[in-house]
Amino acid sequence: MSNKAFLLSIALCAAVGAAPVPNAVVEKAGAERITVSVATPPGAYTSSLKRNLQISGWFTLAGEGAAIKVSGTPGVSVTATGRGKTITATTAFQDDRGARMAARRFVDTMVKEFSDGGRGFATTRLAFVNRKGPDNAELYTCYPDGYDIRQITSDGCAAVGPRWAPDGETIYYTSFIHKFGNVFRINASAGQRPVPLAPFKGTATGAAIAPDGNRCAIVLSYEGNPELYVMDIASRRIKRMTNTPAAAEASPCWSPDGTRIAYVSDQSRHPQVYILDVASRRSVRFTNKGSENTNPDWNADGKLVWASKRQGQTVLMVADVAAGEGAARAVTTPGSWEHPSWAANGRHVVASRDKALFLVDTDPDADKPVQLFHNKGNWMNPALSR
Repeated sequence: MSNKAFLLSIALCAAVGAAPVPNAVVEKAGAERITVSVATPPGAYTSSLKRNLQISGWFTLAGEGAAIKVSGTPGVSVTATGRGKTITATTAFQDDRGARMAARRFVDTMVKEFSDGGRGFATTRLAFVNRKGPDNAELYTCYPDGYDIRQITSDGCAAVGPRWAPDGETIYYTSFIHKFGNVFRINASAGQRPVPLAPFKGTATGAAIAPDGNRCAIVLSYEGNPELYVMDIASRRIKRMTNTPAAAEASPCWSPDGTRIAYVSDQSRHPQVYILDVASRRSVRFTNKGSENTNPDWNADGKLVWASKRQGQTVLMVADVAAGEGAARAVTTPGSWEHPSWAANGRHVVASRDKALFLVDTDPDADKPVQLFHNKGNWMNPALSR
């Protein structure tokens, strides 16, 4: 694969995709969950509450005899009682959207209180892409429960590769609005026009913001070949991290402490995941199994998830970086999986498959992946805020 072809395939997120395959079926009984009964009146609040309880990884809905009982009046207060605890939250809201947000907050509180300190992800946001045509892909956001979908860009060109800044409001993405790839940022709530990150010469793709919010890992071709750089966002000063004249780099992501970057390079003639030490600018190859390994993402617990092509189909793999690829395990059955992104709890990922988005529980005894929504479209390239 040529450098140009590799760069475009990554920047456009393999938008054409593999041929659809039958839905994956994970033959597992599922991890043991805490039973919850919900006795709040029907409506937007209750629907969101039940949905978020089910996808949290900690709870399952039940009737009489449930370990935790949820009751109350949405819009006033709701209480969860069980396992020696009682938690109550006021739930004032003005409309259905506000009702769903109040339910998400309550579920995150339930996760924290009833799972001995676990972290919920219901109130985080998901950025993703809908490919509407060969050169038209727009950004959208929603919540992990699949509700409250909102279109963010309307540029009529390819907008791909969204990544959240640590503030949970700013999205960095690659746009081809000027016919060549450049990185833009946009506030996901304010509805403002996208702003270029910097006036780079050549193509700029794959921006990923460091945990400190001050640096950006980015792939630039202004010196002729797509290489990995680190940019100080305030000063716009850049440092070149790789030197691979016969290859191209893509898809950087930061380690939780901001000292390393995982990225993809085709210097072995096939895309593989490498890990760079930022201080020394030295890289080591992380993946060796599978014909192609792409789309890495690093969680706060030091685990890496990536898409690995094996025997013509793709699975999502997870490994503790310190333990190496030898400790990796597949968390999906084979299919056309792409672009996994960790949730804030460090356990779930959202990924794309067959023009749809799925929530994948990486727990070894988890249930099968859950499709987030069923709206018509070519949905891909998800990225969760944390």
